[in-house]
Amino acid sequence: MKQHSFLIIHGLGGSGAEHWQTWLAGALRESGYHVSYPTFPDFDTPFLYDWLEELEAAVKSIPEGNQLIVVTHSLGCLLWTHYAAKQNERIAHQAILVAPPSPSKVIPVAKSFYPVPLNQYDLSKAAENTIFVHSSNDPYCSLEDAKAFINLGLPSKILPNAGHINIQSGHGKWQWILEKCLLTVVQTVTI
Repeated sequence: MKQHSFLIIHGLGGSGAEHWQTWLAGALRESGYHVSYPTFPDFDTPFLYDWLEELEAAVKSIPEGNQLIVVTHSLGCLLWTHYAAKQNERIAHQAILVAPPSPSKVIPVAKSFYPVPLNQYDLSKAAENTIFVHSSNDPYCSLEDAKAFINLGLPSKILPNAGHINIQSGHGKWQWILEKCLLTVVQTVTI
């Protein structure tokens, strides 16, 4: 039976102790899973190439042979799209991209992340399955802007009135994401 590892990728400003990503990392570790949850350098003023180097190191730290499930938030989603665009082989079984910011509205402190490489082929090459999770009222990505992700033809889930799916919108302990991660494990075991 394959072992599973989780790679959790934070966004601009990090995630902090109360964020759902930090809670998720702890819950998955308590369940016995290998979890990599790196803190990216200069997370308030990120530079894409520094983050890509850190991400590469985190991917290399995954035990060989483990099924990898990637969970990203906000700017971490854009980081994953850049990383996926550079891959020649499958890295992960699943990538769950939560609350990606608009690919067309440049975040000034993160301008090195633009333009965003949105390509179904690259995402499918890097992860067997990719799902986008959006909010109907995300201040960083309107539903109109989210169409850039939705139109890739990959699964998307829209949460009603969930804000940026962070602490400010009430997403500290977020049971849905834990259940989604554990369901992914069950599905890979039964394949």
